[in-house]
Amino acid sequence: MTEQQRKPITTAKLRAMKKKGEPISMVTAYDFPSARLAEAAGVDMILVGDSLGNVVQGRETTLSVTLDHMVYHTELVSRAVTIPFVVADMPFLTYHGSVDETLRNVLRLMQDGGAKAVKLEGGTEVLPAVRAAARAGVPVMAHLGLTPQSVHAIGGYKVQGKQNEEANKLIEDALALEDAGAFALVLELVTDELSALVTERLSIPTIGIGSGSRCDGQVLVFHDLLQYSDEPAEKKFVQTYANVGEHIKNAINAYVADVKSRSFPSERHAFHMDEEAAKQLYGSVKSK
Repeated sequence: MTEQQRKPITTAKLRAMKKKGEPISMVTAYDFPSARLAEAAGVDMILVGDSLGNVVQGRETTLSVTLDHMVYHTELVSRAVTIPFVVADMPFLTYHGSVDETLRNVLRLMQDGGAKAVKLEGGTEVLPAVRAAARAGVPVMAHLGLTPQSVHAIGGYKVQGKQNEEANKLIEDALALEDAGAFALVLELVTDELSALVTERLSIPTIGIGSGSRCDGQVLVFHDLLQYSDEPAEKKFVQTYANVGEHIKNAINAYVADVKSRSFPSERHAFHMDEEAAKQLYGSVKSK
C-alpha cells in the first residue's frame, strides 16, 4: 500500500489491529526529518518521548526534560506527518499535581504541540490524571514496567516482573489503567511471560519495548534502530537495522579532508558573473 493510499491511524484503528492480531509498529522520534522518514517507511505510531533527554540532550536521565522541550519537539514531529498517530510524553511531575494543572499541561501538548495523544508513566498513583484526561476527550497511553521518570525510586534500569508480587502489582495496575480510560499501554523491560499475560487480559493494545514478542506492537527509538550515534549504548532488546552513525561519520570525515586539500568546493560548485560585469569589477579593484 502506497503512502497516498494509507489512511491516518486512529485509536479505533489501533483497537481493530489488536482484535485482528495485526502487529502495531511504533518509532520514537524527535524532529521533522526523522518523523518524515518514519512515516514514509510505514510506521503506525510515532512517540515523541522524553527520552530526548538521553538521546538528543545527552543527559543520563529524562528528569531534566521540561514541558517546553516536549511541546517544541512534538510540534516538529506533528507538522511532519499526517498518517502515523502521534503520542507525546508528559514529562516528569507534569501530571502529579492537581487535575486542573494536569489538564493545562495536556492542553499545551495537544494545542501547541499538535499531539493526538499523551503518555503517562505509572500505575494506580496516576489514575486521577488518566481519568481526568480521558473524560476530557484526550487519548491517554499508559506506561508500566520500567518507568524512566522513576528510575531512582525503582533502583535503576532493570527488568520488571520477575517476582510474583511485582508481577501481580503490574497486572492490577494495567487493569486499573484500562478501566480509567487508557487506550493503549506501553510495557517496558517486562518479562516475556508477564507481558504476554497482560496483553491477553487487556482489551486495549500493548506496545512492548524489551518485553518480548507477544505484545500487540513494538516500539524502538529512531536513533537505536539506526545506530545513529558515534558511541551507541549496548542494549539487549534493541535490533540494529542500519549503522547510520558510521556512514555519517565517514561522510563528514571525507568532507573535512576535501576542505583541507581544497578539492571542495570545486569549479562545478561555483557561480560566475557575466563576463562584462566581471571585467568592470576587476577593473575597479585594480584601479584602487
